[in-house]
Amino acid sequence: MVFGSQVPTVGVDDLTSGDFLLDVREDEEWQAGHAEGALHIPMSAFVERYGELTEAAPQDGKVNVICRSGGRSAQVAMYLGQQGIEAFNVAGGMEAWAASGRPVVDDKGQPGTVV
Repeated sequence: MVFGSQVPTVGVDDLTSGDFLLDVREDEEWQAGHAEGALHIPMSAFVERYGELTEAAPQDGKVNVICRSGGRSAQVAMYLGQQGIEAFNVAGGMEAWAASGRPVVDDKGQPGTVV
């Protein structure tokens, strides 16, 4: 999917360890490997679990949304923007995250993989 300029994006290299990260991949993907410290709310359950995001997200900060390659996260970032939340799609998703050498951990905190 192409979202063009409708969805603000951020590159993996522009993120710092203090930035808020929302992972919208499904449970199996998350369990195999994710960014440590990210909040996990699968896109398939996002609407019913939206309150978890509003409780965890920084009140005056931005939400960086990530998936495997950037398609699902772009959709969620667009939705969040419509809700008045400053949201950015992480370009390239977890594939770009791992390719840049950033750590990926599994659900047990051990080295993980992006699936």
